[in-house]
Amino acid sequence: MALVTVSRSPPASGHSTPVGPTQGQASKRRSRLQRRQSFAVLRGAVLGLQDGEDNGEAAEASPEAVERPLGEKQPHGDQTDDGHGLQSPRKQEQSQHLHLMVELLRPQDDMRLAAQLEAARPPRLRYLLVVSTREHLSQDETVLLGVDFPDSSSSSCTLGLVLPLWSDTQVYLDGDGGFSVTSGGQSRIFKPISIQTMWATLQVLHQACEAALGSGLVPGGNALTWAAHYQEKLSSDQSCLNEWMAMADLESLRPPSPGPGRPSEQEQMEQAIRAELWEVLDTSDLESITSKEIRQALELRLGRPLQQYRDFIDNQMLLLMAQQDRASRIFPHLYLGSEWNAANLEELQRNRVSHILNMAREIDNFYPERFIYHNVRLWDEESAQLLPHWKETHRFVEAARAQGTRVLVHCKMGVSRSAATVIAYAMKQYGWSLEQALRHVQELRPIARPNPGFLRQLQTYQGILTARTRGQWGGEGCGSGGEPGSPERRAWATAPYQPPGGHEVHQPPGASPRAGRHLRGQ
Repeated sequence: MALVTVSRSPPASGHSTPVGPTQGQASKRRSRLQRRQSFAVLRGAVLGLQDGEDNGEAAEASPEAVERPLGEKQPHGDQTDDGHGLQSPRKQEQSQHLHLMVELLRPQDDMRLAAQLEAARPPRLRYLLVVSTREHLSQDETVLLGVDFPDSSSSSCTLGLVLPLWSDTQVYLDGDGGFSVTSGGQSRIFKPISIQTMWATLQVLHQACEAALGSGLVPGGNALTWAAHYQEKLSSDQSCLNEWMAMADLESLRPPSPGPGRPSEQEQMEQAIRAELWEVLDTSDLESITSKEIRQALELRLGRPLQQYRDFIDNQMLLLMAQQDRASRIFPHLYLGSEWNAANLEELQRNRVSHILNMAREIDNFYPERFIYHNVRLWDEESAQLLPHWKETHRFVEAARAQGTRVLVHCKMGVSRSAATVIAYAMKQYGWSLEQALRHVQELRPIARPNPGFLRQLQTYQGILTARTRGQWGGEGCGSGGEPGSPERRAWATAPYQPPGGHEVHQPPGASPRAGRHLRGQ
């Protein structure tokens, strides 16, 4: 075990330094505010130790600490496990990571623990930070932060996750060397790199959960408002953000990313079958043709027997048949659909979708490298709480509209969770009543039917919006386009969307500019 001590400057007060007899007192006060936070560096984890903030005499006796820049190590902290000599290269890397992560924090916040997690894409490194604040002495507040390093030798890191710990926080083992944390309706999964790291992390989390429960921390009040500072600092790239959002026990998973180098012969053949299958289905009478006849047509096109690919062909046929049901265009910038629409890359590109709002607990993000995702991980159950998420989902949809592109909102079938979220968006954005928004969505997607629990939450949301605005709606488009369900409104909702003049249209990476092929029946 190595000991690393970090000197941290006090937060700026915004007041000028007094002149005269009180100047010496101010210097002493600043010295007392100066803190040295010490950490025990273990393999895969960093534990925060008691610092010296409360020891005023020690601080006054060490004025040189005030001049030490943030993140600089104290000489006595650069030791090996036995306290002699220099650190090993691994411990030096951990110490460097520690100093970089401390620099992400506000001066008034403390890192209680940093645990290294498994990374899906080495050489990336991921850390889970347990951070508390000194702002509110009357209650103990904690936030979990996720930090990403491009590699072990990187001289910079970014934030990829912010999860406040409310009084309802629950921690569960997932049975595969990791654990899940559920707080305020959000669930995240973490897999430490070792059993020792997991044990240390669970101990600190248990203390934080007990403190949150004892303080009665609930969303909507003045508690944990400082978490917004870190929320604004999220800057990891999209693939890192997707990894922090990853969930276990998903029912529908994206296919594995192709490995580096040339595709195998089997992968090349599957790509060829997939491309030709579109054409075969598009030119066939799907009500009379059999699976065997489709395989025989593919064999003629590709010039080789495909017996060994029968299962693959059948699975692809079912997938393409499901994708014939197009996503419903509810507004010029918003589509409502199912998991099949979310998995249909050609349709997404044809519709110029850049953002995907995934409202399903059980459905993966199929193209995390191509689109911007936002996840609300809930089951389609009456007890599920959608309402707390509608502020952030509204903001996400508006981000796509501001770019001049479009968003797909989906769950599993595009019936309940995603439909309720689109209805809530319409109520807030256009000042519609629940009845108006529901009628508009169902006219354009007749299968839309939020479950009774979501309908009750929409009624509550209507009351919140009415009380907040008293009839003065601030959403763009308010009062334009006619009554929902009228010919004017229907024409407006399905009109081709034209971005504002001079606005650069965002083309998702890898998107094809050409129109995609159409299947029969679309």
